[in-house]
Amino acid sequence: MIDSRTIDQAVARLFSELSFQEQPAGLYDPLRYTVALGGKRLRPRLCLLAYSFFKDEFTPGILGPAAGLEVYHSFTLIHDDVMDRSPLRRGSETVWKKWSETTAILSGDVMCIDAFKRIAQTPVEVLPEALSLFSRTAAEVCDGQQLDMDFEGREMVGMDEYMQMIGLKTGVLLACSAALGALIGGADARSRECLYDYGYNLGLAFQLADDYLDAYGDEKTFGKPIGGDILNGKKSWLSVRAAELLSERAAARDAASDAACDAACDTASAAARPCAAGPRAAAYPGPAAHPGPAAHPGGPCPGEASAAALAEALAAPAASPEEKAAKIARVMALYESAGVAPAALSAISELTERAVSRGCEADISDSARDSLRSFAYSLVGRVK
Repeated sequence: MIDSRTIDQAVARLFSELSFQEQPAGLYDPLRYTVALGGKRLRPRLCLLAYSFFKDEFTPGILGPAAGLEVYHSFTLIHDDVMDRSPLRRGSETVWKKWSETTAILSGDVMCIDAFKRIAQTPVEVLPEALSLFSRTAAEVCDGQQLDMDFEGREMVGMDEYMQMIGLKTGVLLACSAALGALIGGADARSRECLYDYGYNLGLAFQLADDYLDAYGDEKTFGKPIGGDILNGKKSWLSVRAAELLSERAAARDAASDAACDAACDTASAAARPCAAGPRAAAYPGPAAHPGPAAHPGGPCPGEASAAALAEALAAPAASPEEKAAKIARVMALYESAGVAPAALSAISELTERAVSRGCEADISDSARDSLRSFAYSLVGRVK
């Protein structure tokens, strides 16, 4: 097994020496700029970590593919920033902002091609399987991005749909990274499957952490403006779960109101049946502490924390600085009312433990299992 210090050194050297074609500079300078922005290098690091469980030294047959994973990830970021209109990435201007949208599109395209060239450096004996795994993963990432964009036009998205989307957009590439390293390292099929699942679940936890930090993080450490998902009206785990929690609260309140109304109606006269704010209140006009839905057709009372109010807040315009600030403040107030922040932290922890448990089922040493735990906890520890 290769120790963590050697892995860190290999990753650092790999990207300090990474190079691209010199000309035309207008096409390749954005690639060099993107790589120079740095980052956590999670995907190549996980690839080398999984490989290290089965081999004792690094060779070009693993280093090239490991770099290819990060190059592909960087390509997706270039295009994502165009689609999201993000001005900053890791505290610096995004490619489209620094150059232009057309440059970002074309440079992203050639970066994707470069990634496949590096994956093709996989040892020939496992090259077909490696290319099949990576090609499927690359397409799935695009599937996830399309679902993400589709969700922007929908008022409501279910949690199952959202988890499927982030599994494709984020989970599968980390899963591929672990499985590819294990494949090149010579792992058996079951161990590769366990490590794939480890990467997938860890990817889900990582995306939930990203969603959390987009609302509750610090811009200096997060590397991009806080509230970006809110301003863009993008669905996140926070918005989906907050809508669920607010809907559940409303349903519980209506059920309690109906129960109170039924009890009151059993003893009150037909002329004056006191009812609360449940769905039946309009059917029994009489004195009530709350005007009920009849007074506010089609939804809750103005200002009430509800799924409808959240959808309205996320759809609000945000053109001026004042509108942006007001939109973020309103959505965050609804998040607080729903209690979504602790729910997010709990979900991140649960997914992380699921990842570790599955990864530890691989046929690896106890020290390798400790390394899987350390990698996972260091990845999600940023939200604490």
